[in-house]
Amino acid sequence: MLAEQTTPDYRAIKERQRAVWASGDYAMIGTTLQIVGENLCEAVDLRAGSKVLDVAAGNGNATLAAARRFARVTSTDYVPDLLARGKERAAAERLPVSFQEADAEALPFADGSYDVALSTFGVMFAPNQERAAAELARVVVPGGRIGLANWTPEGFIGELLKLVSRYMPPSPGLRPPTRWGDKDALRALFPGFSIEASPRQFTFRYESPEHWLEVFKAYYGPTHKAFASLAPEQQSSMAQEILELLGRHNQSGDASLVIPGEYLEVVVTTKSE
Repeated sequence: MLAEQTTPDYRAIKERQRAVWASGDYAMIGTTLQIVGENLCEAVDLRAGSKVLDVAAGNGNATLAAARRFARVTSTDYVPDLLARGKERAAAERLPVSFQEADAEALPFADGSYDVALSTFGVMFAPNQERAAAELARVVVPGGRIGLANWTPEGFIGELLKLVSRYMPPSPGLRPPTRWGDKDALRALFPGFSIEASPRQFTFRYESPEHWLEVFKAYYGPTHKAFASLAPEQQSSMAQEILELLGRHNQSGDASLVIPGEYLEVVVTTKSE
């Protein structure tokens, strides 16, 4: 007898996710990833004057990178506090950016409103992956570009997310966010579109493995929420597993921490009319 497939309750999942990303202070992590947004703007060959939408923008890495290139940028996220942090950064640099709260699965913009859509380690966490991909394609002009930076399943953060999911199992039927870091899965998400996908490395640099764990436990939503939800003995067990993972990946050769984190840099070109 075939097992009955479970249809995820996407609305409930998104509410839980919003609570996860609103916990801690992701902006403290996001700021360290700024170079990824800069490189992604180069990958999509961003032109001055382009209309750009940053989806699941967090505290605005791709937003700021695009604005520095004189694009007209709208920055969106479904966590208001993260948008506020992005707005502070834009104001500090005197960059003209529009900020709007928005769900990546239901973007409040007309078809073909933007020349380019961007997302760095953001839209990949949308629970309804097909819906999120369709929305990205919908709001971009025919022949426009979608630039993405997605953690890969095999990379360091991919392993970390798998580790955390053993302590906090995802909802039944939900596919892992690192599916967006797989080229075959991207072809399924953007059928018939031109897709260029290249493995890249972001290098995590911290004072020590213990320092990395302290920062991610305090600020990174998934690990912050997991530690807060676990009993003390489970917290100790997960901390030990994370330190072992850090030890396996650390390339510093000294007391500090240097870990390459693989991600996929993706440029999707939408169909021309």
